[in-house]
Amino acid sequence: MNYNIGDYVVYPLHGAGIINGIVEKENDGELVSYYCLVFPYGNLQLMIPVDKAGEVGLRPIVSPEEIDRLLIYLRTSDVMPKEANWNKRQRENLERMKSGDIYSVADVYKFLAKREADKSLSSGEKKMLISARKVLFSEIQLVKGTSPEAIEAAVANAINGK
Repeated sequence: MNYNIGDYVVYPLHGAGIINGIVEKENDGELVSYYCLVFPYGNLQLMIPVDKAGEVGLRPIVSPEEIDRLLIYLRTSDVMPKEANWNKRQRENLERMKSGDIYSVADVYKFLAKREADKSLSSGEKKMLISARKVLFSEIQLVKGTSPEAIEAAVANAINGK
């Protein structure tokens, strides 16, 4: 899929951003086109080769209606099973995050947020929770155009079944 300057996209593990430029740079004697991405949530900038965008999982943001469905999903879905082995659980969560799928990221966030409310998380799980929050909230913010506080409240209410 080709993107244009101004398009909102999601890059797995980094979240939602805006394509603010398309540039050509020489790489090993070959001219390569890059998307220049700016991520408002975290103030990050990345360059992704245009011809590798699909491979790395770059995708358009979802619709406002999809965010509404996501909040219903968060309210009604079961929390992922509690895998006893921390390593296995971490790998599964990382795979969900790498998928770039908003529902998979929401599952990771919900599971870790609920787990944190019940008991303390390991440092790796805390980092994963922060990453899932950034990816999930950045897309909701770009789609809905609401404040971080409003997103926090909507997601918390959904997770808690309200």
